[in-house]
Amino acid sequence: MMNDRHAVRIDAHQHFWDPARFRYPWMDDAALDPVRRSYTPDDLAGELTANGIDGTVLVQTVSDLAETRLFLDIARETPFVHGVVGWVDLTAPTVGEVLDELLDEYGPLLVGIRHQVHDEDDAAWLGRPDVRHGLGQVAARGLAYDLLVRTRELPAATAAVVALPDLRFVLDHIAKPGIAGGWDEPWAAAIADLAALPNARVKLSGMVTEANWTNWSADILRPFVERVVDLFTVDRVMFGSDWPVCLLAASAYGDVVDALSTVLSGLSPAESEQVFGRTAQTYYRLPGI
Repeated sequence: MMNDRHAVRIDAHQHFWDPARFRYPWMDDAALDPVRRSYTPDDLAGELTANGIDGTVLVQTVSDLAETRLFLDIARETPFVHGVVGWVDLTAPTVGEVLDELLDEYGPLLVGIRHQVHDEDDAAWLGRPDVRHGLGQVAARGLAYDLLVRTRELPAATAAVVALPDLRFVLDHIAKPGIAGGWDEPWAAAIADLAALPNARVKLSGMVTEANWTNWSADILRPFVERVVDLFTVDRVMFGSDWPVCLLAASAYGDVVDALSTVLSGLSPAESEQVFGRTAQTYYRLPGI
């Protein structure tokens, strides 16, 4: 019998935002002007259909619980948003209560938590006792934690992954190596330590904006992707577009999908299904799939 099973394809990292509603400190630079407008599900729906993407994970953009609630409301109303990685104050003594309130109200649509760690002055922020307590509360509720770090913070991130073996960690944007400057050996060395840990996964996302925005290609991304896949293995990596941030360097959503598909063209069909869907489905425990 012919197997006509449809392999669900998931974009594990996309955003919405509205500068009229929230202030985004990371958007202060004039270089971000091209994406300084509201982005909503209506802007993304057609792109997903055109590129054969069935669903997404919607990820926080600002340290504001109001955005987390807004994103969860959007997920309720938007069939293609299968889960939300939100923000809570990990340092607050009441972080467990806040998580319980969100889970009581929104259930499994909340799949993870993230904080913009690379914007903290303290490179060892993830090692603070109050932060570790907050991460423990995330783990206790069966949620994942997204690591938004660069090479500077990778040692502290690795230590946190070691210290919390029951917490499912996801490294965003392959830790943002300096792709525009060529091969980044400090990044390559630091990420290897984290990749060796079984409770860590990684997103092949955010790479085009770490490259030269006007002169990048699949071949420029290739050595970074290949190093990550080699370190983590195929079954521990997932695709993420980082839309609409990616539009700073890409002319369209499909450019990012096509670039990664080109770099990973040597994968078997089963391996491709893993990267473009199954890892995100299982690790984030996405509901409704």
